[in-house]
Amino acid sequence: MAKVKPAKGGASGAGRRSGRNRGLWKSLRIRILQIFLVLVLLPPVLTVIYSVVPPVSTLMLGRYIQFLWVDRQWVPLDQISPNLIKSVITSEDSGFCENHGVEWDALQDQVEALSEGEKPRGASTLTMQTAKNLFLWGDRSYFRKALELPLALTLNAILSKKRVLEIYLNIAEWGEGIFGAEAAAQAWFGKPAKDLTRVEAARLATALPNPLARNSAKPAPGHRRLAATNLARVTAAGPIFGCVL
Repeated sequence: MAKVKPAKGGASGAGRRSGRNRGLWKSLRIRILQIFLVLVLLPPVLTVIYSVVPPVSTLMLGRYIQFLWVDRQWVPLDQISPNLIKSVITSEDSGFCENHGVEWDALQDQVEALSEGEKPRGASTLTMQTAKNLFLWGDRSYFRKALELPLALTLNAILSKKRVLEIYLNIAEWGEGIFGAEAAAQAWFGKPAKDLTRVEAARLATALPNPLARNSAKPAPGHRRLAATNLARVTAAGPIFGCVL
C-alpha cells in the first residue's frame, strides 16, 4: 500500500500563521498600552509646561487648524482688572478659593437631580472649565463631564489658584474668534483689560455662558439684568477672592 505523504509545510505553515497572529496581537496590545499611557501622562506633563508657558485652548487650536481668525493677547493676572476677576469668580465659581478643583456637593446634587429625571445644571467650577478648555471639546456630554473631574484635580494639584484663573481668563471665549480678557476688553470696550469698570466687567462675566449670542458692549435687556445681579452679588460676596487678590 502506498504511503500518504503529509502536505508539504502544512503543520509548520499553520504554526507560522499562529505565531504571526500572536505577534500581531502582542504588538497591538503594546500599542494600545502606549496610547493609554500617553493619554494618561500627557495632561500632567502639559500642565507643568502651562505653569510657565501661555497655553491655547482646544477651541483656539481648532480655529488655527481651519485658518480661522483668532484674537488672543495674553496678559498676566495683575494686568486684568480686579473688577473682572471678582465678577467672573462670583458668576462662575464663588467657591473657587476654597474648593480643590471640584465642588463635590454641587456635583452630587446634580447627579441626584439627573436620577430624579430633572435636567442637571452647572456644577462646573472654574478649574473644571479651564480643564475643558485646555484638553477637551465643547459639546456637552456626560462622558466629557466625567473626564473633566480628574483633569480639574490635576490642574488644582499642580497649578496655583492664581495661575488657574490667569489661564482661564486668557483662554475664555468672548465672541467669534475673541479669546481672553485683553482681546475681549479691546473688542467690546476699546480699552485694556486692566481698565475695565465694574459695569463692563459684570457684562463680560455674564456673557461667558453664551459668548456668541451676548454682546457685552450692547447687552440685551436680559443680559443687563444678569449684569446688574452680578454687580449686587460682588458687592455682597464677602472675602471670597483672597486667593487671587
